Amino acid sequence: MKRYFTKKGLWKLFFRWMVVNIVFFFIKISVEHGQGDSDSFFQPTAVFYYVTAFFFFIVTWEYNDRLIYKQLQSGGLNLKSSLMIFGKTMALLVPLTVIIYYLALFPLRETMGIVCENPPVEFRGNIFRAWLLGFAVIFVNLFYFSIKQKDEITRQMEDLKREMMASQYTSLKNQISPHFLFNSLNTLTSLMYEDRDLASDFVTRLASTYRYILDNREYDLVDLEKELNFLDAYIFMMNVRHKNAVDITTEVDLDTKTYFIPTLSLQMLVENALKHNQYSKEKPLTIAISTIQQDALVVRNNLQKRGDVAATTKMGLQNIKKRYAYYSNKQVLVREEADYFEVIIPLLRNNDMKTTLKAIS
Repeated sequence: MKRYFTKKGLWKLFFRWMVVNIVFFFIKISVEHGQGDSDSFFQPTAVFYYVTAFFFFIVTWEYNDRLIYKQLQSGGLNLKSSLMIFGKTMALLVPLTVIIYYLALFPLRETMGIVCENPPVEFRGNIFRAWLLGFAVIFVNLFYFSIKQKDEITRQMEDLKREMMASQYTSLKNQISPHFLFNSLNTLTSLMYEDRDLASDFVTRLASTYRYILDNREYDLVDLEKELNFLDAYIFMMNVRHKNAVDITTEVDLDTKTYFIPTLSLQMLVENALKHNQYSKEKPLTIAISTIQQDALVVRNNLQKRGDVAATTKMGLQNIKKRYAYYSNKQVLVREEADYFEVIIPLLRNNDMKTTLKAIS
C-alpha cells in the first residue's frame, strides 16, 4: 500500500482514474443513446455502475501488473507467459463480475435502488462489457510492458557492447606493457655496453612512454598532440632497436590540440606494420604517418609480408573500428594494394563525438 502514496503511485492512480472516467462516460452515453442528463450521473444506478467499473478496472490492472512484474523478474515476457498472464487475469475478472452483477441485479436490486427493466438481459450485457474492457486493459498492459522490455534489452545490449569494447581495449593495453617492456629491456641491455649516452636517452624515452600509458589508461580518447608526443618517443626506441631496418616518419600539419583520436591507436597501427612485415637494412620497412587535409590521419607502409607469420586475428584493427563507432559516424578505412598497406583513421572534434565514454580499466 505504501507505493500508492508515492509521487509515482499517485500519478499512476490518477491516470487510471481518468481512464475509468472516460470509458464510463462513453459507455453511458452510448447505452442511453446520448439522451442522459447531468442528474442521471448521480442516480443510484449510475453510481453503482461507476463504482463497479472503477473497482474492476483497478483490480484487473493492478493484478495484471503484479503478474507481469513477477514474470519479468523470473525470465521476461514471451508469447507463452503472456497468454498465461492473460488467462490468470481473466480467471480473476470473470467470477468477480458474475458474482457482483448477479447480486446487484437480482437479490439486492431493490435494496440498492438499481433501475433495471430486464435483469437477465442487463446481467448478460454488463458482464460482456466488463469482460471486453478487461480484455482491452490486459492486452494494452501486456503490449506496453513488452515494448518496455524490448527497449530495456536493447539498452542492456548497448551497455554490454560498450563494456566488451572497453574490456578489449584494456586487454590490448595490458598486452602492450609486458611485451613492449621485455623487448625494450633487451635493447637497453645491449646499449649499455655499446653507447651509454644513447642508453640514457633510451631510458628517458622508455619512462615517458610508460608515463603516458599509465596517465591515460582510463581514457579512451586523447588529444592528438599527446598521442604524437608519445609516438615520437616510441618511434625513437623502434629506430634504436631496429636501426636502419625501419624508417618511421610523421608529417602532421594541423593544430594537434583541437583534434582527438583513440588512445594508443597510432602505436597499435605502427606495431601491426612491424608485426606483419619483414624488414632489414637492405629492404627497410617504411612507415609514414600524414594528414589528409583536416579530416584524417593515414598510416601507410610498404608491403613486405612475413612468410612465417601466423594467421592474424585483426583484433587491433577491429578494436580501433569499434571505438570510433561509439564516437562518430566516420569510418576507419583499410586499403591493401600490391605494394603498400594503409589505414585511414578520422580526426575527431568535440562536436563530432556522439558520446563520451570512459574506458573500463
